[in-house]
Amino acid sequence: MKKQASFSELEYAAKKKQTRRDRFLAEIEAVTPWAALERTIIPFYPSSGGRGRPPIGLARMLRMYVAQQCFGLSDEGVEDALYDSQAIRRFVGIDLAREAAPDATTLLKFRRLLETHQLTESIFNAINAHLAEKGLLLREGTIVDATLIAAPPSTKNREGNRDGEMHQAKKGNQWHFGMKAHIGVDAQSGLVHTVVGTAANVSDVTQAQALLHGDETDAFGDAGYQGVEKRAENLALPVTWHVAMRPSKRKTLPGTPLGDLLERIEHAKASIRAKVEHPFHVVKNLFRHRKTRYRGLAKNAAQLFSLFGFANLVLARRWLLDANTQGASCKRKMNEMPRKPSCRTAKTSLFPGQISFASLMLRGKVNCSAFP
Repeated sequence: MKKQASFSELEYAAKKKQTRRDRFLAEIEAVTPWAALERTIIPFYPSSGGRGRPPIGLARMLRMYVAQQCFGLSDEGVEDALYDSQAIRRFVGIDLAREAAPDATTLLKFRRLLETHQLTESIFNAINAHLAEKGLLLREGTIVDATLIAAPPSTKNREGNRDGEMHQAKKGNQWHFGMKAHIGVDAQSGLVHTVVGTAANVSDVTQAQALLHGDETDAFGDAGYQGVEKRAENLALPVTWHVAMRPSKRKTLPGTPLGDLLERIEHAKASIRAKVEHPFHVVKNLFRHRKTRYRGLAKNAAQLFSLFGFANLVLARRWLLDANTQGASCKRKMNEMPRKPSCRTAKTSLFPGQISFASLMLRGKVNCSAFP
């Protein structure tokens, strides 16, 4: 039974301007597969059959958790946000005139439930299964990359030490202390299909094989993955690696036709690899996850699954929201022009009017490893 709207809700709904937070939460509400996520968690969620206070509904706690991850809030911060923001209250489904918002301790217990049973990875897989049903994960090629996530270097704690599971690594001329998020991204859609969390001192190339899903024929990586095809774990894989040339070697390319060809190939590989930066942008800039929030590698690695799962929804939200309209228009166009590919299966060329090196690499026509 639907609850009657309060005066504050009616007043908020009648406002003239819709804020960016309202639009963002409305899009997340529309594209998230809530039923699939609840089915993943419900076997482990406490029931109301025992003694004591009955637990808060799973749907409400899940929405509170999603709001926490999407806005980069702490447990206490999301509790305060529920009291401060009418938009977040509407998203979670709380009316302060009838009930109080769940406190930070309740959300803490919910997070620990997800971490104990590895449910954040299940949430990530459920979201990707939903996107695969919509035809967004083509599984033809994979882009691998990693990003550093800083950890607090302070020793002002009970042990008087930094986090023992975090390490420091040098990037350029600067040292960073924290962890690494390694991801494998679909080369066509730019959506993340694999996530691995390690300490910052773990080399990128050692995690390359773990970032492949097994069905791809081509894999792309930056210069940090040089020599990946020669590693023992990758010798038997039927995957063609397209790894970027080292910047120092690229600068010395001659101005000959062969040098120009190699430069065009490097440009094409870079245009494909650019998609791997989009999930990093969502997680670090939109979700504001630039520093680890918890102590230890296990908790932070578990959070990465949730962050990149919701990042996939953010990246695919426009397609998902317009899927019905585009699907109808594609059907009409296919009936009128049957020789042209459908909107879902068409591969957009990076250079309109001609076949690009990027599309040739994805189709297996150009093998970059054949060039010096």
